[in-house]
Amino acid sequence: MFDQQLQIDTPENVVFGYEVAGIGSRFMATMVDSLILVLLFVLGTVAGGFLTNAADALIDGSAGWIAAIFTLITFLIFFGYYVIFETVWNGQTPGRRMYGLRVVDLEGVPIGLTAATIRNLVRLIDFLPVFYGLGVVVMFINSQSRRLGDLAAGTIIVHDREVTLDTLTQQVAVPIELTSELPVGRLSAETILLARDFMDRRNGLTTERGLIRPILQRLYDEMGLPLEDQLPYDEAIARLREIANQR
Repeated sequence: MFDQQLQIDTPENVVFGYEVAGIGSRFMATMVDSLILVLLFVLGTVAGGFLTNAADALIDGSAGWIAAIFTLITFLIFFGYYVIFETVWNGQTPGRRMYGLRVVDLEGVPIGLTAATIRNLVRLIDFLPVFYGLGVVVMFINSQSRRLGDLAAGTIIVHDREVTLDTLTQQVAVPIELTSELPVGRLSAETILLARDFMDRRNGLTTERGLIRPILQRLYDEMGLPLEDQLPYDEAIARLREIANQR
């Protein structure tokens, strides 16, 4: 039976989940990325052919070296395309962004360079014998549609849902020692956990800046304080961090 949810339990007893991407949506995203790669290969082949002929005309016997160099460049494009995008775009590629998908690790955090490199080295095995033949078989068998590259790197592809204030949910309240100069004693443990959860996850949220104001507004409303109309980003983050760091 396929598990369509990835549930994350944070150290602060905050629970949130992602919807696991199925084979269909992953296939469509892969088709878009493959078309982009084909276009890059065609452009590279045309450029390589032109440079090979030009070099061979100037230096006899250089065509073989030029062809070898472009073969290496072709591999680097195929491999580097995914690694670079997954690292820079927090687990997304152009195809995945189009279909609202993202690669995350099993703790729900966008992957870094190491995980992106591992899962894309193994992609060469997933691709066998033709166009992800082995990878598709493994995805059908795995309950979360993970291919060999995902299993090796500890990653999973999920739907990149827009995180809103309502989706940052707190399940268990824990004792909190209050040390801030703000009247944080008026805040519930649940609300402080909301601030903690946001600060822990904000670097991986595509809606991070849009969430800061409503979260601060909720905190200040509970504390009975007015919130300035214009608040610089750095100051807003500093205030959230102060409240989130309560123990």
